[in-house]
Parts: sequence; C-alpha cells; structure tokens
Amino acid sequence: MTLPRTPSFRLDGRRALVAGASSGIGAASAVALAEQGAHVTLCARREGELGALAEEMRAEGWSVDVLPLDITDIAAVEAALTARPAFDVLVNSAGLARHSPAVDTRPEDFDAATGLNFRAAYFLTRAVAKRLMDAGKPGSLINITSQMAHVGGIDRAVYAATKHAVEGMTKSMAIEWGPVGIRVNTIAPTFIRTALTAATFANPERAAWIASKIKLGRVGEVTDIMGAVAFLASDAAALVTGTSLIVDGGWTAD
Repeated sequence: MTLPRTPSFRLDGRRALVAGASSGIGAASAVALAEQGAHVTLCARREGELGALAEEMRAEGWSVDVLPLDITDIAAVEAALTARPAFDVLVNSAGLARHSPAVDTRPEDFDAATGLNFRAAYFLTRAVAKRLMDAGKPGSLINITSQMAHVGGIDRAVYAATKHAVEGMTKSMAIEWGPVGIRVNTIAPTFIRTALTAATFANPERAAWIASKIKLGRVGEVTDIMGAVAFLASDAAALVTGTSLIVDGGWTAD
C-alpha cells in the first residue's frame, strides 16, 4: 500500500495578519505563524510595542511588517486591507474585558466590550474574506474567543456574551464561505497568563475558582495556544471549519 503522509504545517509563501499582536496571545500567534514560514503583518493600536516585536522577530530571520490600526474603526480597516494584497491567514486576538456583576454593568463598558470583541471581529473577518474572494484565493480565518464562549462565568455576562456571539458568526461565515475555500474557526483558551488576566490572578477568590475548574491543574501560558494557531492556519487543518478548538485544560468537560 501507499502510506499516507501528514499534511504540512508549513506556511511558506503565505501572508498572515495578526490583530492584537502587540502583546500576549496575539504576539505569540505572530511568532507561531512566522516560525512556520509565513510573512506576518503585526496589527494593533500600540505602534511602539509593534515595532519592538517586529525588531525581535526580524532578528530571528522572520519576515514581518507593522500595521498600526484601531480595528474598531471599520472604515480604516477596509481602507488598509484594500491597499494590501489579500491575507491568506487571519488571527484576530484583539479583545478587552470589563468584568462586573451583571446588575452593575455600565452601558459604556457593555459598548466597549461588544464594540471590540464582536463588532470589530465581525467586520475584520469580513474584510479579510472579501479580499480573498476578490483574489480568488482560499484562506484560514481564526478568531481568538475564550472558554467563556461555551460556558458562563462569574462577573462575565458581557464578556461571555461577546465571545458566544463570535462563535455564532464563525459557524455562519464558515457555511457561507466554505464553497470558495475560506475556512473560519475559533480558538477558545482558558485563563492564559497575560497582562489582561493579571488582575484576575491577583484576586485570591478568583484564582481559587480558576484552579478548581482546570482539570490539568495549571493555568495556561501563551505557548499553549501557539500550536493551535499553527494547526488551524495550515493545510493540516484543511477539513476544519466552522468549529472551535477549545484549549482549556478540561474546564468545559463538565
């Protein structure tokens, strides 16, 4: 018999856009894609942090450029992507959290969270897909959500709602764009040790809650997400679309 061969995880010759790339999961995602040979465009509002990351990545011999951009500005996103060749890969890690009990939710916090986590994610994903369709190319579009896209959480009614919304849009977009070869998926991490989660880990009550829920007995590190990013972006995931890769240490297994 002819033995099958594992499809390649390599991304040579492909262009990847990473939003929210200035720190945390976004920066790690950019490194994961660059390690596999992609040319990576780093996108975020913080130009200084993007420049510093780009310099470190270039020192490794990787191909990278910088796109300072606020992805909540839909017109600016459309203009920036129209001015560039289509991106083969999107990883959107931009997001924010303003946690509070649901009865204390302020409208301005609701609007900020939904505006970035859902509205901006929707129109960024759409913009990348449109450029791919114009170019007649396939692609892999990945939004970073959360385990809270599949369950609920203390003080996280708004945050969980935004992440559930992205899961819903992912399934619908995958159905629409599958016939033209565009895959759309999410990665749903548990609590990952980043600047965004520092305040949560500093709260003893919340830290104990987290420890009680993660079956593998530890919180996540950004490196735990990098393999998932490389997989979904690559030909190894050629039949994977409309789904969520949950990297949660068993949190949602209950």
